[in-house]
Amino acid sequence: MATTREQRQIVETPTEARQGEPGPSVAALLAISTGLAILILAVIWFVFFRT
Repeated sequence: MATTREQRQIVETPTEARQGEPGPSVAALLAISTGLAILILAVIWFVFFRT
């Protein structure tokens, strides 16, 4: 279904409304959180499982 206008409002289906591109902030958040998780797991391993 195409985007339509009704009374000066743009009407879209739920699928059309959700189609946004993840910007650089999403990629940065993913990279930082993954790196932080790896760092935390490495610290836990170093403290508890180092022989």
